[in-house]
Amino acid sequence: MMQQPSFQDLFEPAILCPDADLRERLNNLIGLDDHKERLSKILGLLVNPKGIKDWAATHHPEAQNLINNILRRPPLVVLEGDVGSGKTELATTIGDSVARQEDIEITILPLSLSTRGQGRVGEMTKLISSAFDYTIEQAKKLKSDSGKSRGAIILLIDEADALAQSRENSQMHHEDKAGVNSFIRGIDRIGNEKLPAAVIMCTNRLNTLDPAVKRRAADILGFHRPNDEQRKAVLSAPLKELGFNDKDIDSIVQATGPQKGKIDYGFTYSDLMQRLLPVIVLEAYPNEAVIPKNALKTIKRLTPTPPFNDNL
Repeated sequence: MMQQPSFQDLFEPAILCPDADLRERLNNLIGLDDHKERLSKILGLLVNPKGIKDWAATHHPEAQNLINNILRRPPLVVLEGDVGSGKTELATTIGDSVARQEDIEITILPLSLSTRGQGRVGEMTKLISSAFDYTIEQAKKLKSDSGKSRGAIILLIDEADALAQSRENSQMHHEDKAGVNSFIRGIDRIGNEKLPAAVIMCTNRLNTLDPAVKRRAADILGFHRPNDEQRKAVLSAPLKELGFNDKDIDSIVQATGPQKGKIDYGFTYSDLMQRLLPVIVLEAYPNEAVIPKNALKTIKRLTPTPPFNDNL
C-alpha cells in the first residue's frame, strides 16, 4: 500500500508573496504588461471575490446576476505558448502583484513533476489527489465569513501537458486517464467550495490538454515571441547602459528578429535576457569595452531557440 505522500513528494518549495525579489523579477518581464494586468485581475477575482463585489456595489448595483456568473468560473488559468516566452516566470512571480493588489498574503505551491509517479497502479491518482487535498486544506483556513479572504493559495503546474493529456488519445494508459480524472475533480472541488485558491497551468502543447481541462479554464493566455517593438523594449535599457545609441539598438533589434530567407522566427525573451546580453558582455570582458559593431557580429553568430514542435 502506498504511504501518504509528504509535502516534498508533492511540491517544490513554497513561494510566499508579497516578496521584493519576486516584484523585481515581475518588473523585469518587459513586453508582457497586458498579460500581467489581465492575469492579476483574473486571479484577484478567483481568490478574493469581495473585490469585484465591492466594485459592482459602487458602479453596477443591479448587476448581481452577472457578477455571480463571473465568480462561478472554475479557478483555473492556462498559460500556453512558445518556449522561452515568459509563461513560467510570469506564473511564478504574478503572486506578488495579486498579493499587493488584493492586500492579502499568497502562497504559491509549485507542483512537482514527480506527482506523475513511476507508473505503479493508482500512484499518479493518489499523488494528484493528495496535492489537491493539501491545497484545499490550506485554502479552507484562509476563507473568511466577511467575504474578504485572509490569504490565498495558488497551485502552479508547469509542463501541464505531462499531467493532463487528453483522454481521447487512444494510446493513453488507464493510469494516466485516472490521473486526469483526479485532476479535474480537484479543480471542481476548489470551485464548488468557493475557496480562496486558484490553479495556473503552463504548457507548450495546448492541443494535447484534455478538452475538459480546457473547458474549465477561466481564461487561456497565449504567449508568443517578442515582436520588434517588444524586443526593443527589452534591449533598450541594458544596451544604453553599455553606451549604445538608438541606431545601434535598432540594428540589434533587427538582428534578433526573423531573417528573410534564413530563419522565420526571432529570439525568445529568454534568448534575449539569458543568452544574448551575457554573451556580448563576455565577448568583451575582461580587457575591452563592449563595442556595438562587435556586439552585432557576435549576435549574428547566435541562433534563436527553435519553436516547440507540437506534432512530435
